[in-house]
Amino acid sequence: MSADKTSGPPDFRTSGQVLSRRSLLAKAGNGFGLLGLAALCDQLGLQAGEGVNPLAAKPGHFPVKAKSVIWLFMNGGPSHIDTWDYKPELEKRDGQELAGLDKDTGFFTDQVGPLMKSPFAFAQHGQSGAWVSEIFPQQAKQVDKMAFLHGCWTDSNNHAPALLKINSGMARMGFPSMGSWMTYGLGSESRDLPAFVVMTDPQGRGVPKGHSGNWSAGFLPSIYQGTGLRPQGVPITDLDRPKGVDAGSQRAQLDLLGRLDRRAAAGDNELEARIESFELAFRMQTSAPEALAIDSEPAHIRALYGLDDKRCAHYGRQCLMARRLVERGVRCVQIYSGGMENEKSWDGHVDIAGNHRGFAGETDTPIAGLLEDLAQRGLLDQTLVICCGEFGRLPVVQRAKDSKATGRDHNPHAYTTWLAGGGVKAGVHHGATDEIGFKAVEGRVSTHDLHATILHLMGIDHERLTYRFNGRDYRLTDVEGEVVKAVLA
Repeated sequence: MSADKTSGPPDFRTSGQVLSRRSLLAKAGNGFGLLGLAALCDQLGLQAGEGVNPLAAKPGHFPVKAKSVIWLFMNGGPSHIDTWDYKPELEKRDGQELAGLDKDTGFFTDQVGPLMKSPFAFAQHGQSGAWVSEIFPQQAKQVDKMAFLHGCWTDSNNHAPALLKINSGMARMGFPSMGSWMTYGLGSESRDLPAFVVMTDPQGRGVPKGHSGNWSAGFLPSIYQGTGLRPQGVPITDLDRPKGVDAGSQRAQLDLLGRLDRRAAAGDNELEARIESFELAFRMQTSAPEALAIDSEPAHIRALYGLDDKRCAHYGRQCLMARRLVERGVRCVQIYSGGMENEKSWDGHVDIAGNHRGFAGETDTPIAGLLEDLAQRGLLDQTLVICCGEFGRLPVVQRAKDSKATGRDHNPHAYTTWLAGGGVKAGVHHGATDEIGFKAVEGRVSTHDLHATILHLMGIDHERLTYRFNGRDYRLTDVEGEVVKAVLA
């Protein structure tokens, strides 16, 4: 069939028609609307001829106040009964044998001793009357901002699987972390910074066991992987342009590379994610140095985070960076206190008093400063702050070989998590352990329950946040999880 030469828009240069101003505007008016649409698409991460920016901000399943998460992870398994879960009965029974204890509960099965009271004094604080260990004098002033989950439990007594479980919902590698699921579901408010940022211990102690598997994107597209900041020195390496390359030439190189890659992409999520990662890195060259420039903060703010105290300045810098990042639209920030080896984390096998007093001294002022700073800036309502470890500690002493026994072994049956801001009901205590802190017995909160609650506070229905992989719809909470409604404001 031949083409119809008379069809199509008229050629006003040859038709002899004369257009009035009104007719011209009427016929060309659609173009003005398209200009507005183009600007809107650019804000949403859409461009002509290209796909959707996978990190573009997306609405949740229901409206909430929370926009960002800061997860303060006390790596190593802090002792709930020496921090937030006061047990006077444990003091009374100090030195007694715990009848019926399964010696396989902890990790060191041949070093199980009698009950041991906490080496720290507890006192009540705030209008909520929260019992707080003496090692947290600054956080004690913030307890009325917190909601405590005292009935948390997990199903592994070993660090690596327990870390993977609390980060990804599964006790084995290969599954997306919570931060990855969150950015997959909600995207990011910032186009110029990573959606999910991770900071590990900056004291040369190494990364947590399980390494980057704790912030992996798993089977999700790699764009949702957590971006790790270097614990020492320049936070992000290779961010500066090579010598002799200006912004214009680098932009031209990326445009050419993007066009070539998209010809081959054909719906390949991984390749699209790689293209977007190049674009993000280009934008970060300008935005990241400014976002991480904590020295630009006034002296009173730096002091609030403890930057003038050598004990806690390193962790204070990370907490202050976290505030600056969420302030600029980053969706999720995770900060680890403690590294790889036992006594270089909250893993007090040998000396629970020395271990916990040391790590509390590093984190107490910065965490309290973070909560205070978020509140005074009006950011606490839209920032969900989480603080916990991968499990708790046993109420019995761990008999250390050839030395005085003062440590505690792992306890998967009980630990405490506190939440603040982001739609949390402040001053609430939910759940309880038994009279000596051995097992969660009331208001039990599994890892899946905790994840379901966190996602709910961010506006996500955990049962609807799914991703199809290998013929199955996966989700962070697997086939379990109940929202803990008691801590919802």
